[in-house]
Amino acid sequence: MKPSTVAEPGRARLSPRQKQRVTRIVQYVVLAIAAIGLVFYVDWPNLAQNFAKVEVARETLPELFTIALKNTVVYTLGGFILAFFFGLLFALMRMSQVAVYRWIATIYIEIFRGLPAVLIFIMITFLPVALPGFVLPFGIYGSVFLGLGVIGAAYQAEVFRAGLQAVPKGQTEAARSLGMSASRALFTVVVPQAVRIVIPPTTNQFVMLLKDSSLVLFLGVSSQYVELAKFGNDLASEHSNATPIMAAGITYLLVTIPLGYLARRLEKR
Repeated sequence: MKPSTVAEPGRARLSPRQKQRVTRIVQYVVLAIAAIGLVFYVDWPNLAQNFAKVEVARETLPELFTIALKNTVVYTLGGFILAFFFGLLFALMRMSQVAVYRWIATIYIEIFRGLPAVLIFIMITFLPVALPGFVLPFGIYGSVFLGLGVIGAAYQAEVFRAGLQAVPKGQTEAARSLGMSASRALFTVVVPQAVRIVIPPTTNQFVMLLKDSSLVLFLGVSSQYVELAKFGNDLASEHSNATPIMAAGITYLLVTIPLGYLARRLEKR
């Protein structure tokens, strides 16, 4: 005899949609309780005094933009330019039919993707010791450009390699059928298409370099060369207050959030 499939009175089961609704209501209630508890638990006046002191913010703001933000942008742009062109070079070398080029590119990419960025900046500080008489152009700017460029090129090379592989091989074959040489077809047909393909991930790489510019503090720069992170840290120590750090963090977000939004929009296209 088959068991009855009729639900007993008072024990009707919830439908999946009803279960989802109940679960969501419980989550909202828990979040509301947590938010209310946070409001009453936090000492808001003390928090504002230590993280958003108006007097300290007034002293911070002028140089935050005229020195720290300016240096951060300059460091990032210089490093990004090096990373972009050397990343493309190493991507082409890694896809080359010449084994030596592939080995060189692979070794470079694996080493500098595997090393912490901070170690690379520390090694740059020892260049004058390792290479007596060697002076990088542009002073401290050159050192930062080199550090960010070395780091970024290793990651950008893989981005470019993916972009180059995404270009249909028929594009190259069509260009060769028109009488173009292999190198001309590569640089006039394949590379321009690959560059358009990698714009979204390249935007993310730019954001990464922007944040990595904070490693300039390991180069022992003077006050006129500080970037956002060191600027905020130095003033926070001077005032014994975290407001400059908060100001530096907000400034980072004012740059990185629009760039992140732009990258997502480009990916959707």
